[in-house]
Amino acid sequence: GRVIEIFGPESSGKTTLTLQAIAEVHKRGGIAAFIDAEHALDLGYARKLGVKTEDLLISQPDTGEQALEIAETLVRSGSIDLV
Repeated sequence: GRVIEIFGPESSGKTTLTLQAIAEVHKRGGIAAFIDAEHALDLGYARKLGVKTEDLLISQPDTGEQALEIAETLVRSGSIDLV
């Protein structure tokens, strides 16, 4: 695996790109997790992009530090295809 960081200005498509990648993982039978640090994930929009929201692991940490800890735990587990 590898780590790829998606960053950019507000409203530049970061979430859309991420959700499209998650949808592709789901199409291939994989497992994906979404760390919703902003507590703003729109599940309806995710479904429109092909995300199987019932299969998506969602975490809504209270702090950035928690978000990083969750990401590290998920990546190290080796059981998640996309975080």
